[in-house]
Amino acid sequence: MSAEGPRLPETHPLATVSLGEAAARQFRLMECVAAHFEGPELFTADAGVVPGLGRPRTTARVESVLAEFFDADAAALVQGAGTGVIRAALAASLSAGDPLLIHRAPVYRTTEVTLRGLGVRVTEVDFNDRGALRTALASGRFAWAYVQHSRQRLADSYDPGQVLADCRAAGVRTVVDDNYAVMRVPASGVELGADASCFSLFKLHGPEGVGAVVGARDLVERVRADNYSGGGQVQGHQALDALRALTHVPVMWSLQSRVGAEIADRLAAGEVPGVAEVRLANAQDRCLLVRLDRPVARELPAVAARFGAAPYPVGANSRYEIAPLFYRMSSSSLDDAPELADWTVRVNPMRAGADLVIDILRRSLTALDEPHGRTPPPNHPHDATDPHDTNYPYDANDLKD
Repeated sequence: MSAEGPRLPETHPLATVSLGEAAARQFRLMECVAAHFEGPELFTADAGVVPGLGRPRTTARVESVLAEFFDADAAALVQGAGTGVIRAALAASLSAGDPLLIHRAPVYRTTEVTLRGLGVRVTEVDFNDRGALRTALASGRFAWAYVQHSRQRLADSYDPGQVLADCRAAGVRTVVDDNYAVMRVPASGVELGADASCFSLFKLHGPEGVGAVVGARDLVERVRADNYSGGGQVQGHQALDALRALTHVPVMWSLQSRVGAEIADRLAAGEVPGVAEVRLANAQDRCLLVRLDRPVARELPAVAARFGAAPYPVGANSRYEIAPLFYRMSSSSLDDAPELADWTVRVNPMRAGADLVIDILRRSLTALDEPHGRTPPPNHPHDATDPHDTNYPYDANDLKD
């Protein structure tokens, strides 16, 4: 492989589950479903603010399934997908002016909006430095910490479970952004001891706009109390749709993780000319970071689309995304490493096998070398917001959903 271009940092991907473990999770989920639904109830759904519940009965049953599956006190379904549930959980935990401990790293755009809107006082500490984290926790300044399960910086190496354990030992409660991690990693934030796990069900093949907060009863009940409006409820048909989709996710994501590892090994072995370096990373979703031997990363997604790839995401593993994704690095990653913008693309196999992904990459790089095969580079920075720009399009992932 060529050594030209900026080097990729060493990455520390989160652990994934094996296919056998994923199947066991699917079966466990169905046991929870059977404990809370009679057979006919899985084919019907209600709507409205049911007296005594404040939400549809079907929605309440799905919430009970999720709480049991994640071994949590309670769960609440919320509109707004990943962004909505993070906002709901933080609003239920903090008031304007309250201190909040977070990792020192670029914050996702919509999370940044949430923190600004709540008016909390954010203090950053490097979670990779356990000594610094423990010092901050021992200060007594914080009642709450916010932990992102997936990596924020490419070189992040902290163990989320260890971070949560240190917070708990210091009496600091925690809200975890489990987007891109839940159902893929061995244990979610709440299973590791967090007070709340927040994640988008849209990213788990569910319907658009639905997310879940799973965790401590007092926090979940405050989320429900804040979300009293009928128009804000997740209706029964949406809840059932999300539950049906969730049964497919563990096995699907285990296969995807296995395919990603195979692609990384084959690219590292030099199977595709033009690839200088490859890393598996949790750069938002679990993906491959592919550094090219020439600065054509901005152009490659539009060319790969001609061979069947998706040139931009919809919801990062949403039901819409079946073709392998060839896309730029996320804006938050580029905030941390802007020098990689021209050289590195992220690749997610989605439902495809390794052969197809490698074939698309090979054909795309060949096409870029042919006369008239290169598309003009964009004339705007990496945080462009034009959804119609297929060379360097708007990042739906950076806005969570």
